[in-house]
Amino acid sequence: MFSEQSTRHFVADTGVYVPAVSSEQMRELDRIAVEETGPSLLQMMENAGRSLALLAIELMGTRWHSARVVILAGSGGNGGGGICAGRHLANRGTAVSLCLSNPDQLSEAAAIQRKIFQSTSGKEVQIVNIERLEADLIIDALVGYGLKSAPRGATAQLIAWAGKRDVPILALDVPSGIDANTGGAPGAFIRPTWTMTLALPKLGLLPQNAGQLFLADIGIPVATFRRLVPNYVPPYGNRFWVGLKY
Repeated sequence: MFSEQSTRHFVADTGVYVPAVSSEQMRELDRIAVEETGPSLLQMMENAGRSLALLAIELMGTRWHSARVVILAGSGGNGGGGICAGRHLANRGTAVSLCLSNPDQLSEAAAIQRKIFQSTSGKEVQIVNIERLEADLIIDALVGYGLKSAPRGATAQLIAWAGKRDVPILALDVPSGIDANTGGAPGAFIRPTWTMTLALPKLGLLPQNAGQLFLADIGIPVATFRRLVPNYVPPYGNRFWVGLKY
């Protein structure tokens, strides 16, 4: 159930108020969907990745087809969504480079997305070669809302690499390194130009850490949302993502 401690709301560009949730509440919404009502994890991941790719194309404007996009992806659900976005971009002729923080530790769903990506024109780049990459857009899909401590190892290395580039960054769900509940950063973190959050905005998404904010529909039924947020109203109108105002 929607906790009274979560009182922050956003307003979609359709005029609908959208409540912010904690990482624990979002985890419960995901659980209900996967275990009880659907859609499956792979279906939600596919919806997230496709929306992320379409938003990236819109944000790049007329130069999207010739743009170089670097996707930084973690080993879990957030990474799977980023890999999926890379496939959709590559299928449309965009030059995509994918760098995985932990390629040997991918979740089952992320591994499936990686396998599909390998049949596109996109290129997987090892982290030792990341300094050679040029980018017009960086997509951050390293951590998501499940951050537990300061990023370490390869994840921290990729965050540092992105931070040294004078390139716009589009983050998926929550900028990597940002606590989804507080908005704080226990260590290295991504500073995005834009963030596309999924299903419901997270409490820690703030103007100073998320940039311009969008909300994507990942296919969860309204009745499932209302198990958590009884007064939930879909904010999308005739679209699959909307802009959010703080």
